[in-house]
Amino acid sequence: MQTALQPNLKYSVVIPVFNEEENLPEMYRRLVAVMDRLDGPFEIVFVNDGSRDRSYEVMLRLHEKDSRVKILDFSRNFGHQIAITAGLDYASGEAVIIMDADLQDPPEVIPKLIEAWKSGSGVIYAVRIHRKGEGVFKLWTASGFYRLLKILSNIEIPMDAGDFRLLDKKVVEALRDVRERHRFVRGLISWVGFKQTSVHYEREERLTGDTKYTLWKMIKFAIDGITSFSHVPLRLVTFLGFFCFASSFGVGCWVFYVKIFTDSAIPGWTSLSGIVLFLGGAQLLALGIIGEYLGRVFDEVKNRPLYILRNTRGL
Repeated sequence: MQTALQPNLKYSVVIPVFNEEENLPEMYRRLVAVMDRLDGPFEIVFVNDGSRDRSYEVMLRLHEKDSRVKILDFSRNFGHQIAITAGLDYASGEAVIIMDADLQDPPEVIPKLIEAWKSGSGVIYAVRIHRKGEGVFKLWTASGFYRLLKILSNIEIPMDAGDFRLLDKKVVEALRDVRERHRFVRGLISWVGFKQTSVHYEREERLTGDTKYTLWKMIKFAIDGITSFSHVPLRLVTFLGFFCFASSFGVGCWVFYVKIFTDSAIPGWTSLSGIVLFLGGAQLLALGIIGEYLGRVFDEVKNRPLYILRNTRGL
């Protein structure tokens, strides 16, 4: 893993990019307008996560125009969380801001993050008080995920906070040592500790285009978050096993009683089939949960790199 080599920079902005060619020029314009008013030099680190449109060409033009624009170009799509990780690996600033390229995270909020950083916090996460342009289903599922994670997780992960946040250099250096494959960056940032605080903002609508987080990606993201920071599902499997055993034992005692002490015939196959279906479903559920954790162990022991770079610019 390569790390930053430019300690004179005060701020780095890490922006993962996947098919955002229409948003990048306006994103750059608004971001530079904000950063130019700050009290130190900065860089913008774009991470091209295997975009299939002309996003990379747009980034190259921005780099040619402004040497403060740096580019990491993945060999393929490795995913949003890995793209954030790569940006943190190469960021050089004393403070690193993570944000998306679709302008739902307004660059104008950055001065508030920096103000909190200068007050002594190592992590400042932006909490969404209102999410414009998002449907009821997205809002409901997002809210449910954060609250479920809060119940299951053994660390304190702030609710309603996305990846838009500022990290002190010490936090970034700590995160560089954490190389697990199925990454939930928000959880990892909470796990490393340091003083953490929040600022509130209104999340904007996407400038153009559609969200890149499909329903399947949202489900995968939720599974990664839960399995990375909680053993509760495995414990539930154990409780489920005890419950199934107790239920089966109780039904067995009832069947034995009816057979020995009464003249009533055991009716049909209804109760038998119900028990078989219940136990079969419980076993498959337990195997599925165990398989999720086992699959993550399998990915970790292969020890493959988190990402592969095809090109870099300015680094």
